[in-house]
Amino acid sequence: MDKIDIEKIRNDFPILKKKINDEKLIYLDNAATVQMPKEVLTACDTFYHDAYSNVHRSSHTLAIKATQIYETVRKKVQKFINAADTSEIIFTSGCTASLNLVALSWGESFISAGDEIVITAMEHHSNLIPWQQLALRKKAKLKFIELTPDGRLDMNDAAQKITSKTKLVAAVHVSNVLGVINPIKKLASLAHKVGAIMVVDGAQAVGHIPIDVQQLEADFYAFSGHKMLAPTGVGVLYGRKYLLEKMTPVMYGGEMIEHVSRFTSSWAEIPFKFEAGTPNIAGVRGLGAAIDYLNKISFQTITEYEQELTDCALNALKKITALTIYGPLTSKERLPIFSFNLDKIHAHDLATILDAEGVEVRAGHHCAEPLMTDLGVIATVRASFYIYNTEKDIDILVEAIEKAKDFFNHGN
Repeated sequence: MDKIDIEKIRNDFPILKKKINDEKLIYLDNAATVQMPKEVLTACDTFYHDAYSNVHRSSHTLAIKATQIYETVRKKVQKFINAADTSEIIFTSGCTASLNLVALSWGESFISAGDEIVITAMEHHSNLIPWQQLALRKKAKLKFIELTPDGRLDMNDAAQKITSKTKLVAAVHVSNVLGVINPIKKLASLAHKVGAIMVVDGAQAVGHIPIDVQQLEADFYAFSGHKMLAPTGVGVLYGRKYLLEKMTPVMYGGEMIEHVSRFTSSWAEIPFKFEAGTPNIAGVRGLGAAIDYLNKISFQTITEYEQELTDCALNALKKITALTIYGPLTSKERLPIFSFNLDKIHAHDLATILDAEGVEVRAGHHCAEPLMTDLGVIATVRASFYIYNTEKDIDILVEAIEKAKDFFNHGN
């Protein structure tokens, strides 16, 4: 691969020059939100200054320009995830909205009493609660694919859980707690053999590894912009064209209609029937700039560099006595997302000490309470890395954890 120019990349992110508690910022909360490079910030700012108008409505110059920007990004997203057609790309407010759209539209129409919905035991609440509530409403059965002792999907259990009664299988592509990359194509194959559809939460995967929705055999693939260098409040739902055409809208209003009379309405073609109201146009513009930035670096460079960070972080964290790491302890098929606890120190207390050292991590249940229950903990600390992080950041994280041990009298 081309050698990554880490200093050049870091210079693209103005926030990394910030200090936290008089310490250099070490931003390790990338699984929650990734920072934005100057190119994305500039793209959003330029839209507000040069093309701020609504889309798909007026025929004046600004509106035409805004619409062109918006639809150009749709084409970029199509190519970015290798969708077959631009009509398969729906802009939403984020991954959560995308998954709820599938549950409220496809699920309400095609799930019946006695049907089975199969998800995994490592799901984020966004890919659990919509199916949980759908199952309750429709009197369907919700089933969970369990995990192996090292935090990977038990594919033997998956083969047992996915049956002729299964109508939908939903899985996270990359766990936001365990960092493991799930075998989506194998799950999709099991689902399709019994006539079920495959729904993928791609929030933690997009921006880290190349995504090919056709190769994955995903029927729906959801993700958020703010996990991949874009602003908050914008996301994508990919859906196979023939499935989207069968689905009804779940939000109604302007721009999603073909014709409206006093007592009846008909809907626009896909994807527009699912994009009611004024969208986050500036956010979509930022998403397009984020895709350009990632393509400029190349995913081969990104994935190989993150593999190096994963190896380095695992080796360093495993050397800390009394530190428990949750998930695979090898770098194979995982990303640099690490959840851990330090002896009997509460996760929030440890995170507070790290923050005092300028190290920004997340502490809590990470919107995955059932997984926390399975792990036998209330919360964990999570350190998650991205392309602007360095091995020096790992060193500083380890030093901060060791300081926390001393503070709580847990040193050697």
